Amino acid sequence: MRARKPIILIDDSPQSQKIVELFEDNEIDFVKYHIKKFEDSCCGELPTTKTPSVIAAEGIFKEESLILYYIEYMKEKKVKEDLEVGKDKSLQKNHIDETDSAYW
Repeated sequence: MRARKPIILIDDSPQSQKIVELFEDNEIDFVKYHIKKFEDSCCGELPTTKTPSVIAAEGIFKEESLILYYIEYMKEKKVKEDLEVGKDKSLQKNHIDETDSAYW
């Protein structure tokens, strides 16, 4: 099953642009919705929604400091996953080497 991408609600503010850049710089996949387009195509006016906001499987992050925390969490999670994949490849290689040597 594929992981769900976080949704970033943005407007035209510098803060929104900064958050989008941070997601891109950290190679975090996301879906971007401009608040005006969201209002037009979906649910009407969203008067209580702050931008930028992130809606993710891990929760809803409405303040810049919380969004930065989420980005750090995702970076650490990616590093951990990369290390585990590297360890698995190393174990597979060792297993193949041992199996090959058994036949000689």
